[in-house]
Amino acid sequence: MTTGAVQPKLIIHGGAGSSLKDKGGLEAVRGSLHTIIEEVYGMLMQGASATEAVVRGCHLLEDEPRFNAGTGSVLQSDGQIRMSAALMDGTLQRFSGTINVSRVKNPIDLALFLQNSPDRVLSDLGSAELLRELQLPIHNPLTDKRLQEWMEERKDNFSRSMANVVAESSGRGTIGVVVLDREGKIAAGTSTGGKGFERIGRVSDSAMPAGNYANPKAGISCTGIGEDIIDECLAARIVVRVTDGLSLMNAFERSFTEAERNKRDFGAIGIDATGAIAWGKTCEVVLAAYHTGDRIGDALEMSPEMGVGIA
Repeated sequence: MTTGAVQPKLIIHGGAGSSLKDKGGLEAVRGSLHTIIEEVYGMLMQGASATEAVVRGCHLLEDEPRFNAGTGSVLQSDGQIRMSAALMDGTLQRFSGTINVSRVKNPIDLALFLQNSPDRVLSDLGSAELLRELQLPIHNPLTDKRLQEWMEERKDNFSRSMANVVAESSGRGTIGVVVLDREGKIAAGTSTGGKGFERIGRVSDSAMPAGNYANPKAGISCTGIGEDIIDECLAARIVVRVTDGLSLMNAFERSFTEAERNKRDFGAIGIDATGAIAWGKTCEVVLAAYHTGDRIGDALEMSPEMGVGIA
């Protein structure tokens, strides 16, 4: 590492929601998250930028079928997959995103392209047109398990609650990556297949600053019930609190205490410019893993109560 360089920091998540009761499922999720952490952190040590590392981390998480993003996304009420993703460069304070896009392997790629566009957030029709312009390969993100889930739910006329973003048996959920690179720059990315069985056209928080936000002081990626995240404007709220002088830990503690009082159901991960890494949840589990520069750790076995952690 060159003189004066910052120690890179990295945290990722694969969702938040109900507890993972199957220990085999827990270990499988841990293995997936730690493998991705190792690859992305290796890039950072080789000099990759925060944005490059975030995009690569999102690729790997979107390509892992156990998570509800990219391949393995859940189906909406009409049996179609519509995905959303966002990327924010904290140094430039530039947000870009795609909403309800279909037939693409990695929605984060559209968000990356839109970073340099005068029109930086596109809905379903605009995203489909952009896919054609970029000539990206057509990809079907459907998996057999997701199809079976939808068919079983359809038998009951979608009457069962789908509030839990994480399936207890597999630990799937929205994905996110936050990075501090060797130059001290921060970026955040978030990608999702939605909450499943939702009304056609419903928009996730993942393609909003409420769910994905960064500036030079901090970066945040959220996961959980999108409507709850939007109501709290969670990602932007935490970043603003850090910018106004709170420590990352205190910003998480204050925001999650408020969220618990408001009966919200979500989690979040973040990094600040000092290199502090934090995560929090109002639900039972947040599937977060991180690299401090010295070690890899995760939040998979936190107590089920509302809580905040820091590394």
